[in-house]
Amino acid sequence: MTVGPHPHIGLHTVTWLLEGEVVHTDSLGNEQPIRPGQLNLMTAGNGIAHAEDGRLQSSGRMNGVQFWVAQPETTRHGMSSFSHHQDLPQIELEAGEATVFLGEFGGVHSPAHLDTQLVGLDVAGCGEFELPLNTEFEYGIAVLAGDVRLGETIVSTDEFAYIGADQDQIHLELGQDAHFLVLGGEPFESEIVMWWNFVARDRHELEVAKADWDSGSDRFGPVATTLPRMKSPHPFWRSQDQP
Repeated sequence: MTVGPHPHIGLHTVTWLLEGEVVHTDSLGNEQPIRPGQLNLMTAGNGIAHAEDGRLQSSGRMNGVQFWVAQPETTRHGMSSFSHHQDLPQIELEAGEATVFLGEFGGVHSPAHLDTQLVGLDVAGCGEFELPLNTEFEYGIAVLAGDVRLGETIVSTDEFAYIGADQDQIHLELGQDAHFLVLGGEPFESEIVMWWNFVARDRHELEVAKADWDSGSDRFGPVATTLPRMKSPHPFWRSQDQP
């Protein structure tokens, strides 16, 4: 994971490592290593730039996930920010243990703040149990290792199962050394458009963000890193002879 300075608008990046180490630097002046079991949360708002540098990792594998969470209308044009959470709460389940890295579960709250109602759990275990759900949330399960049986469906490593909403619990059967993420939240308020590193509502916003990045606008700012600054790609909706 070696990604030079690049811009974001309208989203939170939620970085959750399983193995390895990455150093985050951003245009707010933050420099923060992240390791497994810790959470990096960056809020783009109207604009931020950052880099992710895995070159300092001495040995071993790099493995992890990064979620992009669209910001609602009330905050997506606001200030950018960054937070790091080293100690995250855990809760015992009938067939394993869960780390609550986003939101609230079983009366346990993550310290990470987001702009919409969400939950994120990292679950490891083996056996059967009932997972309680919020009926106002829609859910999905991302399997990182092993197998998880969800009703008649077996969800295997690197697969994602969409569960939907209006359920108060689901029955899960975890295979040996199963490891998976439970992701849930309120259905989002509006349709979005997403291109390159930007989350917006229409192509005009994407065009403006690209132009601001290409011109070196203060909207995004410099990032203190030796990694090269990324160039924006050519928008797919423009013809090749358009700049």
